[in-house]
Amino acid sequence: MNKSIPVIFIALISVLASCRNNQPFVSTETTESSESLQQGRKMDSFTYLKKCMQGDFSSEEQSLNDSDYFDIRLRMVPIWQSSPEQFYLYVEQAMSTALEKPYRIRVYRVVKKDNENFTSYIYKLRDPSRFIGKKINDPVFETIIPDSLQMLEGCEVNLKFDATKWEFNGGTGEKTCPSERSGASWATSKVTMNDERMISWDQGWDNQGKQVWGAVKGGYIFKKNE
Repeated sequence: MNKSIPVIFIALISVLASCRNNQPFVSTETTESSESLQQGRKMDSFTYLKKCMQGDFSSEEQSLNDSDYFDIRLRMVPIWQSSPEQFYLYVEQAMSTALEKPYRIRVYRVVKKDNENFTSYIYKLRDPSRFIGKKINDPVFETIIPDSLQMLEGCEVNLKFDATKWEFNGGTGEKTCPSERSGASWATSKVTMNDERMISWDQGWDNQGKQVWGAVKGGYIFKKNE
């Protein structure tokens, strides 16, 4: 069970952890005010969240250091027109040895609640195979509209911005996300992210509260590719 393939965001994804070189990711600003820290990064928290979430990610380094983890690749591509209140991402997750066959394809709708709180809603796509490997401006994305997506009720991930570290922390609700995988009744995801990496800990639980799938020791560490 230790080496279970992560689901990511059954949601998005955690052991509260480190960033590069396993050191805390902390702003160099001395003030603790959210406004000052955001100004130091030259962007507001919502723009920063978008920067953190989009891109190509890999757990290769973690897999080389710990055989309990697979080398997983995560691709998160912005689609459609964003607004000051929300943005959409097309998401693929695949084994490094089978990038052409992602085992999970989703769309995330990330909504701003206020300057510190955000929610990522998770959606399934109809006929997802036609989107595999497509680039941001590919016309295939014009064939779907937000209203045609199927939301995974209860599996949204709530994120809170920590201005002292310039990172986001959060997860799913308690027993809100149903799961039938490997005898599970419900699933949870915990996530920590900044603009260098995201850490995802996805777990499935049976109706007795026993873990039946997912990593046991801690979350998958996905480093963003340069």
